[in-house]
Amino acid sequence: MNNEKPICPAKVKAKTILLQPLLLLLIIVLAAGSLAGCSNSAEGKTPSKPLQPARATIVAAQASGSIYLYGEAHGVAKILDKEFDIWSEYYHNEGMRHLFVELSYFTAEYLNVWMLSDNDDILDEIYEDWKGSPSYNPDTKNFYKQIKSECPETIFHGTDVGHQYDSTGSLFLSYLEANGLTESEEYTLTKEAIQQGRLYYKNDDNEYRENKMTENFIREVDKLGNESIMGIYGSAHTVLDGIAYGTDSLPCMANQLRERYGENIFSEDLSWMTKDIEPSRVDYITLKGKEYAASYFGKQDLTGFKDYDHLEFWRLENAYEDVKTLPLVENYLPYDNYPMLIETGQVFVIDCYKTDGSVEREYYLSGGQVWNGLSSTQQFTAD
Repeated sequence: MNNEKPICPAKVKAKTILLQPLLLLLIIVLAAGSLAGCSNSAEGKTPSKPLQPARATIVAAQASGSIYLYGEAHGVAKILDKEFDIWSEYYHNEGMRHLFVELSYFTAEYLNVWMLSDNDDILDEIYEDWKGSPSYNPDTKNFYKQIKSECPETIFHGTDVGHQYDSTGSLFLSYLEANGLTESEEYTLTKEAIQQGRLYYKNDDNEYRENKMTENFIREVDKLGNESIMGIYGSAHTVLDGIAYGTDSLPCMANQLRERYGENIFSEDLSWMTKDIEPSRVDYITLKGKEYAASYFGKQDLTGFKDYDHLEFWRLENAYEDVKTLPLVENYLPYDNYPMLIETGQVFVIDCYKTDGSVEREYYLSGGQVWNGLSSTQQFTAD
């Protein structure tokens, strides 16, 4: 990086990463997408009406059923709708009953109790505990209510570390104690999940979390023998050859699971649906003396990043053939950093607004370039 001249955060050099603000922003978004319901409030609550837990313990060797993982961005309505449709298909047409979710063990168990209740009191308690996380929105709550209504025999399996350990975790422990279940597996695993949560939040250790998510998943799925299951997790956890968020080289959960279950595991990323959007307006931008329709896709806030305020994105329509022979610059911007979907043969304008009021405009094209294994656009010179 040139330390003498500030750069627009929309730059990535071939050997030196210059896109630090945008890549950091992407990491923050991925982190949010992999931490659904990860607040840890400590409000005192009392157990709801006692009900027997929904799940019986099944002891089996390594699972032999199929594992279908779906990566998401948490709390996005159209992704939740798609996930419900997929689960409903598995539930009604394939006879599946076990839905794995990126929740703590005790949260999923408490949801199983709620599934047998005649009201939504438990769901309301759990939902309020998600305040401050991407899952705290009506769409997530409706997703679970729709499952209860239309797929009532669903059994949830939570395999994340113990988020909300001193609230939902304590509440579920109280529920088990009130029902004389202190010697049960549910009680033991709840205590274990609470300890996992304490250690994770104490050390902020992403490697620990990813490994525990994997271990917990294996424990739960192996109980089910030849039952096939569906899992919903943040997309950072579901890439079959992916690296865990916040680590240098640790295989992510799905990558580790693939080592164990081989061809029995499948994964599909649904997070792209967040970028399946239409432009909010059409402007006109002149490039090399020619005016083009410019589809506007909005701003990307960079508040908190040194010297930068925000970025704005346009796609120049029908411009690729005119600009593809212009001089290219060794600066790359991966597709993931755009707010919309990218296709080969497109041209983009990015305005970088700085905190001093200045604006830098840059031009990129998608010509099939790959940078560090990522499909990327490449900057070109329009002077």
